[in-house]
Amino acid sequence: MKVHEDQIRRRDGSSGIYGVVDKPDFVIIVPIQNGIVHLVQQYRYPIRQRQWEFPQGGWEDRSDARPEDIARGELEEETGLLADEIQEVGRLFPLYGTVTQSYRIFLASELSMGRRQPDPEEQDLITGAFPVPELERMILDGIIQDAGTVACFGLLRLKRLI
Repeated sequence: MKVHEDQIRRRDGSSGIYGVVDKPDFVIIVPIQNGIVHLVQQYRYPIRQRQWEFPQGGWEDRSDARPEDIARGELEEETGLLADEIQEVGRLFPLYGTVTQSYRIFLASELSMGRRQPDPEEQDLITGAFPVPELERMILDGIIQDAGTVACFGLLRLKRLI
């Protein structure tokens, strides 16, 4: 991650400073089978809370990796699930007023068990499987607060994929 401040010229001609965070892109994976979605829960240090979310992550050390490969790898790493079918369904920017980072959204289906291999930062990660109506309730009740998870679910609903 790099943080920098750029000298800018505004539309009215005045000058200013714009702070920017450069971060690598990542993926969010929506694993679903037979109306059951798989989530992970882990402690998120910046907000000092455990949160339910779709599996997500990036390979900062492999900038040449294909997003689909990252999605498959992160899914297995965090949940132990393998996806016979994986479909990219969109790309969003989580905070484009400040951060250059974007994420690609993948729908994973035809799931089977592989081998879970969480990173050291994910030692406390747990997994859960929820029927879609329960996921909706968790979002509406504020149990799920991860903006990426909520946005991905909404996009997939609008596209009638779940």
